[in-house]
Amino acid sequence: MTNGKITAEYIWLDGRKPTAKLRSKTKIINGPVRKLEDIPMWGFDGSSTEQADGHFSDCQLKPVYYIPDPISKGNNLLVMCEVLNADGTPHVTNTRHILAKVAEKFKDQEAWFGIEQEYTLYGKNDWPFGWPMGGYPSPQGRYYCGVGFDEVHGRPLVEAHLKACLEAGLAISGINAEVMPAQWEFQVGALGPLEVSDQLWLARWLLYRLGEDFNAYAKLDPKPMNGDWNGAGGHTNFSTRPMREQGGIEVVKQACEKLGKFAKQHIRVYGADNDKRLTGKHETCSYKDFRYGVSDRGASIRIPMETANKGRGYLEDRRPAANLDPYQICTALIETTCGEGFNPDKYGWGNFEFPEDKVVTAAPNVPLPLK
Repeated sequence: MTNGKITAEYIWLDGRKPTAKLRSKTKIINGPVRKLEDIPMWGFDGSSTEQADGHFSDCQLKPVYYIPDPISKGNNLLVMCEVLNADGTPHVTNTRHILAKVAEKFKDQEAWFGIEQEYTLYGKNDWPFGWPMGGYPSPQGRYYCGVGFDEVHGRPLVEAHLKACLEAGLAISGINAEVMPAQWEFQVGALGPLEVSDQLWLARWLLYRLGEDFNAYAKLDPKPMNGDWNGAGGHTNFSTRPMREQGGIEVVKQACEKLGKFAKQHIRVYGADNDKRLTGKHETCSYKDFRYGVSDRGASIRIPMETANKGRGYLEDRRPAANLDPYQICTALIETTCGEGFNPDKYGWGNFEFPEDKVVTAAPNVPLPLK
């Protein structure tokens, strides 16, 4: 563009329930942008995103984080935004501003997060890549971290996505083919709570946008295919400064015990339809139970062997689904482990409700091999 004009892709979360979707539109602004304040506020029609009524439909977009646009390149930007009401107050769907308050309250804990985003690739025929149309491939087991035309499907899009994320400066720490064919994973972090959440949403946007060029789309359904197939998760690695310091294993244990006490509250915001994934099979613990253990991928919380051996480190919450809202996940983990506990009703959150006959119970915990 000429005369210092650049494109800024404003990206935000809509009001879809039970799972918010990404929306975006392009604004031409004066560049170059050197700081967040150089990006102006904008507006949109909230009645078209399930965030307002038609008779009073204006909502505001508040830029909160930006990265270089690796698709249009140049000085162009991708801009993550919070949604505000017309009067400037946070919209009820704005989960980020809640996390911002919680992160500030417990900033002395120096919480770090790493999120493992699993997803499944589909083609124009609405069937997973590499699957016989209307049928099923060979049983899973051979596909995880596989290589070869008969085992891996969708790699061109996956690698284009990785390249774009790296060019944009996102903290992508790895990718791999997952257990179910056409299922993949990328990891973001370790970062602070706001940054890891913003980056995960932007990485998702890039995946969806690049999919347009490859005639493919990614789904974050917790159980994309029925039957003896793995679900799709958003395993969340979490630590605080005391966990990472000498003797931090005791703090990790205390955190696990606290998480057990608020297991039901966490599951309510860990993803819609997560009960279809958390069955106790396919490397999951049932959503009706809670347990933690070292190297146990069938537990609710896995304590990595490295953490146990070193006596300090992090824990992995294996319960979040692929369709997690990271703003909610980070809020829940910080409030439970660093504060008095997490209550989703306090924020009007909750995309999963427990039937009366299904209650979370604490299962016996696997003891730690403490030295």
